[in-house]
Amino acid sequence: MIANDKWIRRMCVEQQMIDPFVETLVTQGKISYGLSSYGYDVRVGEHFKVFHNLSSALVDPKAFDERSFVDVRGDCIIPPNSFALAETVERFRIPRNALSVCVGKSTYARCGIIVNVTPLEPEWEGVLTLEISNTTPLPARIYAGEGIAQLLFLLADEACETSYADRRGKYQDQAGLTLPRVMGLQNLLRQPTA
Repeated sequence: MIANDKWIRRMCVEQQMIDPFVETLVTQGKISYGLSSYGYDVRVGEHFKVFHNLSSALVDPKAFDERSFVDVRGDCIIPPNSFALAETVERFRIPRNALSVCVGKSTYARCGIIVNVTPLEPEWEGVLTLEISNTTPLPARIYAGEGIAQLLFLLADEACETSYADRRGKYQDQAGLTLPRVMGLQNLLRQPTA
């Protein structure tokens, strides 16, 4: 079942599910953010890491090279056919009986801007890292502090047996924009080879 605005508001008041929580949909002169009928429109923060190929580094999720990014503060211009990582303004605490999925906002989608986020699992907590792709052959502007995507909350009939917090997920309690991680990789890299 999908959660409605009453459930989202109650979880934000009782359990601080979204902090800061904006109880109405802000639309005037902004790309909208805040509570909607069946979801919550999140804001993109002001810290971006914009992908570039100046260092000719290999994109490897097991050995990610931070030289592949340039740090940007404030509104961000994403180069053509490129992407940026960003963080949300909001911090989340997902209830044990819920899962949240993220979808892009139509204003950006109609400009060729795609937002990708994996599901926010039961009992995951932290600031969300967003991947924002510019699929166009032109530079694209992203407005810091304004809406970027919508979260939908799916409710289970009963709570899961093992939550993200229970299994100590690698992105639990992330405080801001977080680059890719692979758990246990350092131990594997240190083992001698035969």
